[in-house]
Amino acid sequence: VLGGHGDSMVPLPRYTSVSGISITELMTPEQIERVVERTRKGGAEIVSLLKTGSAFYAPGASVVKMIEAILQDKRRILPCTAYLEGEYGWNGIFFGVPVMMGIHGIEKVIELKMTEEEKAALDKSAQDVKKTCDEIDAILAESNGKE
Repeated sequence: VLGGHGDSMVPLPRYTSVSGISITELMTPEQIERVVERTRKGGAEIVSLLKTGSAFYAPGASVVKMIEAILQDKRRILPCTAYLEGEYGWNGIFFGVPVMMGIHGIEKVIELKMTEEEKAALDKSAQDVKKTCDEIDAILAESNGKE
């Protein structure tokens, strides 16, 4: 999954595998589409099931994998929010992308080949993330001016 969270996330099923076998070989297109939609709405579903929030389980597990990759210099490819400097055609935003993680932290942003449709969805997600960040910056600038 690339990009932001929620409806603008960009799942890429053709890059998804189970024990090295592409899910396109294991599931029908209809099943894959249901999984994609459930992924987009999964955060709300988990919160409603747990009742006490859920924002700490997946990030906690991800941090453990990142720390292992850094401390053991595994140069492992992991999903991560990274600062883009031209990758995927975007500059100056933090965005969910695959990265190579090693002793120096994020050593490389992995740029996946994408169809035109996937790239358009990714650009929409990046625009949404940038818009949200710009709105937050405006609020912070306004509140700093009131002090």
